[in-house]
Amino acid sequence: MPAISGAQAYAHDGSTGVGVLLSHGFTGSPVSLRPWADRLVAEGHSVRLPLLPGHGTSWQEMNATTWPQWYGEVERAFDELRASCEVVFAFGLSMGGALCLRLAQERGAQVAGLVLVNPSVMTLRKQARLLPVLSRVVASVAPISNDIAKPGVSEHAYQRTPLRALASLAKLWATVRRDLPRVDQPVLVLHSAVDHVVEPENSALVLGGVSSTDVTEVVLENSYHVATLDHDAPVIFDRSVEFVRRVRAERAGDRV
Repeated sequence: MPAISGAQAYAHDGSTGVGVLLSHGFTGSPVSLRPWADRLVAEGHSVRLPLLPGHGTSWQEMNATTWPQWYGEVERAFDELRASCEVVFAFGLSMGGALCLRLAQERGAQVAGLVLVNPSVMTLRKQARLLPVLSRVVASVAPISNDIAKPGVSEHAYQRTPLRALASLAKLWATVRRDLPRVDQPVLVLHSAVDHVVEPENSALVLGGVSSTDVTEVVLENSYHVATLDHDAPVIFDRSVEFVRRVRAERAGDRV
């Protein structure tokens, strides 16, 4: 059971034939995406918001997990949606964006489209170069969470950053960057003008690296990293709903 309040996985079966997988970020939990999930449910869509292995409990437990385990849970939730939905989209925040990109790379046309909020696929921090060595001797460092402009809001992420898990995340980043050209699905990228966790170069790299011809960029002017809980959350929710509606209609037109 999750030790963090509200960190439980969430699932809902809707009536529209549309499924949406949502993936939270590194050291976070479904808390950061639950309002987004609720909006999608209100639209009648089926939703899966899994709790990734090692998350929602303790940073020590997370240090015993690796990115293939996180990705495996994303795949499991995706396949659950595919079993009952006509079309399935993948939405992700931060590391969740990287996991959704990997899903698109691996599963191709099975993924109808991607909505990525402040996706992380790299870092410019010089200390990251030391991760392979440092993670063997230091268990954790200060957190990189709760970057939210809106007062009084928390994503309830870990109070420490687990370094072995972070070293594994760096391997995910490298894998996703290498295969960015394999992504050809419609993509909507929403990124904050000010983000103290993920550098803007991340979104630029994604936008410039995918092979998709249907690519939309939205700059969030009033939010920090966890934008799904911040001032611009309504923008994210509205634009993603519009994206799903348009892409689904275009896919249906292709089948006529």
